[in-house]
Amino acid sequence: MEFSQSLKQNHLFRRLYRRGASAANRYLVLYCRRNGSGGNRVGLTVSAKLGHAVVRNRLRRRLREIYRLHEGAFCRGYDIVVVARGRAVDAEYRQLEQAYLALAGKLGLLQEAEP
Repeated sequence: MEFSQSLKQNHLFRRLYRRGASAANRYLVLYCRRNGSGGNRVGLTVSAKLGHAVVRNRLRRRLREIYRLHEGAFCRGYDIVVVARGRAVDAEYRQLEQAYLALAGKLGLLQEAEP
């Protein structure tokens, strides 16, 4: 990821949950907050309730790939946490991609397309 880093510290996740803006749909919940730097930090949360390690890791890989492919469209300077919901396990890649981008658009994380 060219402009982004992983978000790993627990206190940063908790701060986003408490003070960040959020949006949700049937597959994902997205939290975001400005971080004051020139790049994004992205964290993923997939609960053990959603399945065994293979299932959770597949979902994480899909979500990371969606962000990686669309990284240029995201505004910079945000902490972003994506929380997977139960329906995300059975969702197809395109459904997850549409859900992810719709939530990012709702929170104003996507840059406007230039004419």
